[in-house]
Amino acid sequence: MARKKKVSGLISHGVAAQNRKARFDYKIGEEFEAGIQLVGPEVKSLRSGRAALADAWAGERDGEMWLFNCYIPEWQAGSFMAKFEPRRPRKLLLHKKQVESLAGATTREGATVVPLDIHFNDRGLAKVLLGMAEGKKQHDKRQAIAERDWQRDKARLMRNKGGE
Repeated sequence: MARKKKVSGLISHGVAAQNRKARFDYKIGEEFEAGIQLVGPEVKSLRSGRAALADAWAGERDGEMWLFNCYIPEWQAGSFMAKFEPRRPRKLLLHKKQVESLAGATTREGATVVPLDIHFNDRGLAKVLLGMAEGKKQHDKRQAIAERDWQRDKARLMRNKGGE
């Protein structure tokens, strides 16, 4: 029986890319997990963990959901035939009711659909975690920073006090 060759440095399951700024800039409501339609070299590039979701967003086009402005760099070890556009729109695979729900919320409530992360599930399939987002005001962001700083200071005080 032939053994599979393990390529070091590639992600077989777990988070491949994360949008950390989304949770700071938006209040995240309902979350959806969607499949993503990729070509071969894009999957390899995702597994190397070099993708970026910082400016990405999801929207409806022709009754389907698409991921826009997601940066997946070209796979360097690929041939010249395997070139692709790094920021091309990528189709998201969702059920029809989920698409209608997301599209309705964006038009009715003015919500935004943001990708929170791209990960590989246990079967090795690339999935995108989408969140229904509502923009935070500046004072909400300041409050989040103050809360985070207080938690850090509190942990530092408890750690120092416990060491005496």
